[in-house]
Amino acid sequence: MNWTTYTSKFKEILDGSFTESPYDKADYIEFVKLNNSRLNRWNKKLEIPEDALDVINKIEAPQTWILIVEHWCGDAANMAPVINKIAESNKNITLDIQLRDSEPFLIDQYLTNGGKSVPKLIVRDENDKDLFTWGPRPSQCQAMVMRNKESEMTAHDKKHAIQLWYNVDKGQSAFKEIAAEIEKTILVEV
Repeated sequence: MNWTTYTSKFKEILDGSFTESPYDKADYIEFVKLNNSRLNRWNKKLEIPEDALDVINKIEAPQTWILIVEHWCGDAANMAPVINKIAESNKNITLDIQLRDSEPFLIDQYLTNGGKSVPKLIVRDENDKDLFTWGPRPSQCQAMVMRNKESEMTAHDKKHAIQLWYNVDKGQSAFKEIAAEIEKTILVEV
């Protein structure tokens, strides 16, 4: 699906016209409501840093960026707008958004530490060769999550710490990490 279809699905879930599991459960509807708000806020506020944009603009051949997400996922609500902003900035990038829990279950081929963590970005060239993968979150945030996993923090406090990190970072770490991955692929091509 494209970005418009993905964002429209939030409305369908929230107005009750899409009720497939797990979106038939009140807890998930609350996650979707919160994530819709986050996604819309980031969509308006995000700005690609100039140095990252310079690298993104070096993509001269068509690429497909497959983004695996779910509407209930807080990390996806924070990171999907970053990836969409990058895709919108270069006409050679086609963004294809897929749901983790729906066919073709592509996530099964791109596990993170054995888990189906999303968002997961798979960048492919025009011959469908994987150039790189990224996700589910920037490395600094991931390190914090792993530290907190071992702590005695409550689940609520762990989620709050992640969102606070995203609010302070404003997508900048993701922009830089993805630009660094793009730069590596460009160096390989030369």
